[in-house]
Amino acid sequence: MTPEHPKVNYGKTGILIINLGTPDSTRWLDIRKYLKEFLSDRRVIEVNPIIWQVILNIFILTFRPSKTAKAYREIWMKEKDMSPLRYFTERQAEKLSEQIGNEKIIVDFAMRYGNPSIKSKIHKLHKEGCENLIILPLYPQYAAATTATVCDEVYRTLMKMRWQPNLKIIPHYESEPLYIEAIKNSIKKKINEIDWEPDLIIASYHGIPKKYFDKGDPYHCYCHKTTRLISEKYSDIEIKTTFQSRFGPQEWLQPYTDKTFEALPKEGKKNILVICPGFSSDCVETLEEISIQGKESFIKSGGENFETIPCLNDSEDHIALLKYLLTKNI
Repeated sequence: MTPEHPKVNYGKTGILIINLGTPDSTRWLDIRKYLKEFLSDRRVIEVNPIIWQVILNIFILTFRPSKTAKAYREIWMKEKDMSPLRYFTERQAEKLSEQIGNEKIIVDFAMRYGNPSIKSKIHKLHKEGCENLIILPLYPQYAAATTATVCDEVYRTLMKMRWQPNLKIIPHYESEPLYIEAIKNSIKKKINEIDWEPDLIIASYHGIPKKYFDKGDPYHCYCHKTTRLISEKYSDIEIKTTFQSRFGPQEWLQPYTDKTFEALPKEGKKNILVICPGFSSDCVETLEEISIQGKESFIKSGGENFETIPCLNDSEDHIALLKYLLTKNI
């Protein structure tokens, strides 16, 4: 006699958009937990793991959470009790679900670090009957420390599943025409809102250590390619590529965004716009590091006008882009 087969849902496609992540709150312990997971990723920190864990746990996780918590408190959406990155990623998933979701297609979101985790969302989609899984890391420009580590976590989760879904991963979209058009439109929108003429537009991307580039990471090339394509679409004002958010004493990709802000007024560039094309949602790096710290540094160095252009967030152009990237893979 054959035992009754357990009930199994099937026949659906799951879509998972994945962003970097965010602490659950601005409390010291939540910040520390988030930083520990993030900075323990060996694709993010490529040094001897034993030595690094000593440095991380004794020094960095003792002092850095307080500084990071202060930055998050500056930009935290108190009325929603979440970070902007969490809010906009949720909104992106909701809007995509409204446009392409149905009884056979489930759209959801996850975070590489923090909550909701990739593992929890893959298991959730599996229980709902998703035999096909489409992963969209929300990083336009591929880097091992971003896109690849999303893939790592997806693979680790699937390795422990008995019934694995068919898998597609969208690796990068730095030159996708809809992406470039969306960035161009966001620049023009900001230009129309201000009453002064920019001398320069800074396109600030998250940096990576130069040694990662030397080892063959294509990220640097993808960033410059994006800036070039934007400049071809919007040639009214010069656009200059810089790199932000460096960490530690080693050399990172240059020119550095913060040093550029300090130098520009001395070069006669006293009115600038800043855009962050590598970030799909506004976050602590764009709102606190650039809009607050960066502006303060620029003005203190002799600058006069400084404005940041919002990330694409949940704008109509961005949802159209994400929809296109996903639907061609369904």
